[in-house]
Amino acid sequence: MMNKEFALHDVVEMKKQHPCGENRWKIIRMGMDVRIKCLGCEHSVMLPRKDFAKKLKRVIEQGS
Repeated sequence: MMNKEFALHDVVEMKKQHPCGENRWKIIRMGMDVRIKCLGCEHSVMLPRKDFAKKLKRVIEQGS
């Protein structure tokens, strides 16, 4: 399995899109859990880091 690198404030694409139709998410918190915010409807979701890494498709842009 490929090790995917991600950091705080990165914009990422997940394997499945959000019900609002958007597929881009911004990482807003990292720790044991990762909180991501939908860039379409501003809804936020918290996932365990292991599940997040499994569902991550790619990093679209690096955060500042």
